[in-house]
Amino acid sequence: MIGLEHAGEPGLAAAVLEIERHAAASGWDQPARLFALVQTAELAAREPQLAASLGEQALTSIEQEGLVPGRSLEEQLAAITWPETVHGCAALVERFVLPPQVEADLPEDAESAATYASEHPDRQEVRIVAAATRTGASYCALRLRAHDEDTSVLTGAELVPELVDLVRSTLEEEGV
Repeated sequence: MIGLEHAGEPGLAAAVLEIERHAAASGWDQPARLFALVQTAELAAREPQLAASLGEQALTSIEQEGLVPGRSLEEQLAAITWPETVHGCAALVERFVLPPQVEADLPEDAESAATYASEHPDRQEVRIVAAATRTGASYCALRLRAHDEDTSVLTGAELVPELVDLVRSTLEEEGV
């Protein structure tokens, strides 16, 4: 696991790992989830009754409701924007990944490709948490179902660059 200081922003790696471990406690086969990341000090100032329960982390994750089951996370992220009070966001999704040598055999349409991946004998199931902040920092955590231990979680700033870009785009101001 990469050290928490490599996230590019204080508290981002800790928030991502907290989200991933929270999801891990609920097991596998979960729907996609979305989290707002807010600066803990600002949240405590706005909501003093929560201050004692927030702890000392720099960022606090707040799970969002409203993702539509059965609709792709990527499609939904394209339609999301956040108010200024949200410092960053994180998306959690489970996916099948295939070895690079199989990519040429993937069907072109998304539905057929998903079916192909889910049935392929060399598939790996992964849980991904990808996060970004308004400052441009990003961090990801990736857990393989085949290595389902906290000590085996892979971390880094751009493990899943396409998902990081989608998450980051939700933080951009309209018209920018």
